Amino acid sequence: MQESTAKRQGSDAGRCRVMIEGIQPCVDGGRYPVKRVTGEEVTVEADVFADGHDRLAVVLQWRREEEETWQECPMTSLVNDRWRAAFRVGDPGVYRYRVVGWVDAFQSWRHDLEKRVTAGQEVGVDLRVGSRWVKQAAARASGSDAAQLRTWSAQLADARTLTEAERTTLALSAGLSELMSRHPDRTHATVSGPGLQVLVDPVLARCAAWYEFFPRSTSPEPGRHGTFADCEAWLERAKAMGFDVVYFPPIHPIGRAYRKGKNNEPVCVAGDVGSPWGIGGEGGGHKAIHPELGTLADFRQLVKRAKALGLEIALDIAFQCSPDHPYVKEHPEWFRKRPDGSIQYAENPPKKYQDIYPFDFETEAWRSLWKELKSVFEFWIRQGITIFRVDNPHTKAFAFWEWCLGELKRKHPELIFLSEAFTRPKVMYRLAKLGFTQSYNYFPWRNSKAELTEYLTELTTTGVAEYFRPNLWPNTPDILPGILQDGGRPAFLSRFILAATLGASYGVYGPAFELCENQPRLPGTEEYLNSEKYELKQWDLKAERSLEPLITRVNQIRRENPALQTNERLRFHPVDNDHLLVFSKTTELGDNTIVVVVNVDPFHRHHGWVELPLDDWALEADRPYQMHDLVTDARYLWRGPKNYVELDPHYLPAHIFRLRRRVQSERDFDYFA
Repeated sequence: MQESTAKRQGSDAGRCRVMIEGIQPCVDGGRYPVKRVTGEEVTVEADVFADGHDRLAVVLQWRREEEETWQECPMTSLVNDRWRAAFRVGDPGVYRYRVVGWVDAFQSWRHDLEKRVTAGQEVGVDLRVGSRWVKQAAARASGSDAAQLRTWSAQLADARTLTEAERTTLALSAGLSELMSRHPDRTHATVSGPGLQVLVDPVLARCAAWYEFFPRSTSPEPGRHGTFADCEAWLERAKAMGFDVVYFPPIHPIGRAYRKGKNNEPVCVAGDVGSPWGIGGEGGGHKAIHPELGTLADFRQLVKRAKALGLEIALDIAFQCSPDHPYVKEHPEWFRKRPDGSIQYAENPPKKYQDIYPFDFETEAWRSLWKELKSVFEFWIRQGITIFRVDNPHTKAFAFWEWCLGELKRKHPELIFLSEAFTRPKVMYRLAKLGFTQSYNYFPWRNSKAELTEYLTELTTTGVAEYFRPNLWPNTPDILPGILQDGGRPAFLSRFILAATLGASYGVYGPAFELCENQPRLPGTEEYLNSEKYELKQWDLKAERSLEPLITRVNQIRRENPALQTNERLRFHPVDNDHLLVFSKTTELGDNTIVVVVNVDPFHRHHGWVELPLDDWALEADRPYQMHDLVTDARYLWRGPKNYVELDPHYLPAHIFRLRRRVQSERDFDYFA
């Protein structure tokens, strides 16, 4: 990432001796930004070196995209010409950072002077050379700094009234070194380039608990279509359970042509409400609301109520149309035609989706299509929505997403986009690079200890973590994983605790998950029997089997423990049982440490010896420490690196421990804090 010195210095390019390489973090050579949220640090490293043995000065510079002035701090030399520094980002938006390095003539001179003095050599001439460096720095300085430097320059050259020893002491003094570093000569500095980008999002992009429900299923009266007014009670319940984001499937009019019946039957009957993803009808399309839900004013009132509760509503954006969508008549050029002139419906052979028309992103009218689709987001932003869950973005053009999300974030940096792309890893990662804030992922299908360890290690400790934020969902309306079908309630318990503690962001398809719904439509499929996608549901939220108490408690644990609010320091630990998964999360300062032990086998009790890194956590091997189970409030005294655990999945398949250390109070007794 080194900028061309010829471009910067013209005929003096050859005098720029410093090389800058290997800047990290950096995504695809700087093609895409790294991601952070407000308040986080960006730790930057780079290889910086020059010919010869001169001392170098290296600084890290950063600024907001729209600002002109760079802030900076010195970088610290590590080993093998590697340098490091960090800066903290502020409000959402785009920031840039770069590395600047130059040969520090004064420090090079000072270093050589120290060696000559140690060798007992005469240094009179060297002191006069140093006087010249200091005089030049005085010309770059102003005020009291300039005056002081002129005085010291004169003293270094004053062999009449000052001894060589006195002048040498001044030359090697910390005060002179510090003042010279404030006024360096950067005439031949190398700049690493125009700056790599950091995309800064709101804190909610890093850590949030999502709760999905269908507004049409919120009616307290059996058989009646729910309304936005009915949703208010569900918002209050979601808030009481500790969720941050409530996610709605599409709320638009639903087409009637080829409408699917219950259980995705190809033919519907009277009373079938259809899939919310079959968007568009007589009442309008993507900028309209299903009339049975209410009006646009009702929706705005619901958004206002959610914000008053401290919740955000996430809205589903699905760029596809029912045959009844106004776009089909108004803009037939946006859809692909079959040989008989009809519009090509969606297919995933052998499956056919006659109720869905996908957009043709290769149409000659792609510019007008792009503009209209972006306007859909803009319409809902005006209604107060700042979080969007985007359906199947991997079936739309990459170039569209880069343009659309970039334009939207430039004007509204607070926006959050969740990518629902259950597809190949490289495609998922590319969508994240292009601007999606968070991403669904393979968590629903990673069940064993080995699978979870390998996958979460990849997502949190490799370069992927610089741009891909996983949002862990154990189920969705489309996905009823096999482990939930087979493992029953114990599997729901363990998968929930895994999602909520492995991930700083997680979500559940609410009522179905709370009530442990696990009947597939057909054996070997991941579709729900009597799926809410195709019918109104009446949920018994007070049922005894509900996981509401556990969900509420775990969300409270997440709020009270900062270690669970980030993925940065996720670490897996040894345990001598392949059915037990052990991992920890700690804060940067180590003042909050959470250790989670999960039995990933929903059928059998398992036990084992857990091994923890006492040295890393500053624990003494011969002194006990307390493991406080935050779910049950049980407390255990552990000693040494290895300790015993046993978990029955039919009772509670996990411990969420907070490590509490033995401390001494002012009253001279020990307690755990």
